[in-house]
Amino acid sequence: MAKILLVEDDATLAEVTRFGLQAQGHMVQVASDGRQALDNLVINKYDLIILDWMMPGMTGLEVLTSYRQSGGKLPVLMLTAKTLLEDKERGLDAGADDYLTKPFEHRELQARIRALLRRPSSLASSVLEVADICLDPASCTVTKGGKEVKLRPKVYSLLEFLMRHPNQVYSADAILERVWLDDAMVSTDTVRAHFKLLRKSLGLKEGSLVRTVRNRGYMLVSDEKAAALSGMEFE
Repeated sequence: MAKILLVEDDATLAEVTRFGLQAQGHMVQVASDGRQALDNLVINKYDLIILDWMMPGMTGLEVLTSYRQSGGKLPVLMLTAKTLLEDKERGLDAGADDYLTKPFEHRELQARIRALLRRPSSLASSVLEVADICLDPASCTVTKGGKEVKLRPKVYSLLEFLMRHPNQVYSADAILERVWLDDAMVSTDTVRAHFKLLRKSLGLKEGSLVRTVRNRGYMLVSDEKAAALSGMEFE
């Protein structure tokens, strides 16, 4: 599972592509123009960018150039109807990691995404382990004490986020931004309910591995000593 920013001004193609990617377990946020895409990249955290070349106003190539010049490191897959070798060279020289020509088969898009995410700095680089809990991003499986645990999709996403950022406190709003992205139908009560479900699914007691920090938010503790020295008040 990856968190993907899809930059596409064609609303129909964007919706079809988003639906197909979400069906594969990915979380997808759509930006309809280049300026919105750059704004989203400042606010949110992603694992991959799918970027259309031909957009009104700011082109995908301009977005890519601006993003790379600002130090952006995420893998970028360019989508375009351009077929000339010179155009492909321009895209790749500007910092694109891969290039897919429209129209494309969704299976090929999925294959290219998997290839980009297999790179050393990608999402699927290794199994995550904290205490006796193991999460494998490649297969989207979770085990506790060697036994597989079935989690709801958003509960899985929440656990993955926490395991990637252990011993760090995040407010409910910050978690909403990173796990639920642009879903306007959720609130901090949603976060609270999912933490409760996460603890129940993993058989964790309140105040053990997954903790609520009074007046600050939530965290996953992988280092008890660090937590003890932090001075934080746990509920």
